Amino acid sequence: MPKSMLVITLAVIVSAYSVVELRHRNRQLFAELQGLTQERDLLNIEWGQLLLEQGAWSEHRRVEETARARLGMALPSTDQVVVVRSVPGAR
Repeated sequence: MPKSMLVITLAVIVSAYSVVELRHRNRQLFAELQGLTQERDLLNIEWGQLLLEQGAWSEHRRVEETARARLGMALPSTDQVVVVRSVPGAR
């Protein structure tokens, strides 16, 4: 067997091994990509739900109900309201 045939045979074997290795790595990366894409989609869904929940918790009515129930707060009566006016130029 001539020396050039041996070199060509070795090059073909190395090339074939490289193709197999690269295809395997490609499959692994694609599987990882699919997993990360699914995780991203789930996180986007959770983010949307959290935004809705934040909107519900920050509603004026909800804040007022919580202030009344937990802190015992109530709207002041008209005789409890004091209006303070500032005098222009006074410090």
